[in-house]
Amino acid sequence: MTWKNIAAGPDAVRKRINREPLPALAIGLPWLTIILASMVSFSPIIASAPIVPPLSYLMLLGWRMMRPGLLPVWAGLPLGFFDDLYSGQIFGSGILLWSLSMLAMELIDERFLWRSFAQDWLAASLLTTGYLLAGAALAGLVTGYPLPFVILPQVLISVLFFPVTAGIIALLDRVRLLPLKRL
Repeated sequence: MTWKNIAAGPDAVRKRINREPLPALAIGLPWLTIILASMVSFSPIIASAPIVPPLSYLMLLGWRMMRPGLLPVWAGLPLGFFDDLYSGQIFGSGILLWSLSMLAMELIDERFLWRSFAQDWLAASLLTTGYLLAGAALAGLVTGYPLPFVILPQVLISVLFFPVTAGIIALLDRVRLLPLKRL
């Protein structure tokens, strides 16, 4: 406490009491943003080839890399389930691939305690490429022919879009931790 606050009296101190992030906002905002990003793929935009990056998956990776303890390892299961409902992929592919990605991120966190953004970008690029290739392989099993070369533009756009996603998550993280007054 500074002399300026002491001289201002108890009202200045009272204005800062009970100022902490709302638990519902601090815990729920990452889940909500990933769910809303899953719903983006349900938009009426029609393309002849997959070019839109998997925004919800990138949001999952971004939140997990920025705040490793915020999303538990099992979060891939319910979030992947919700993404399966809107993505158009084979049901269960999101559950499996998102859960495997969360396990892979846990291994990366154990191996590299301190990472730079370049390492995060590399990890996200490898995980996103693996996710898109595995999704195309699973879709190829159902359709009868694999589509690995069709998704190359989507892989490239997804890798280049990760820094934008990380910036959006950084802004949302600041909102998540705003000290708000509880009523």
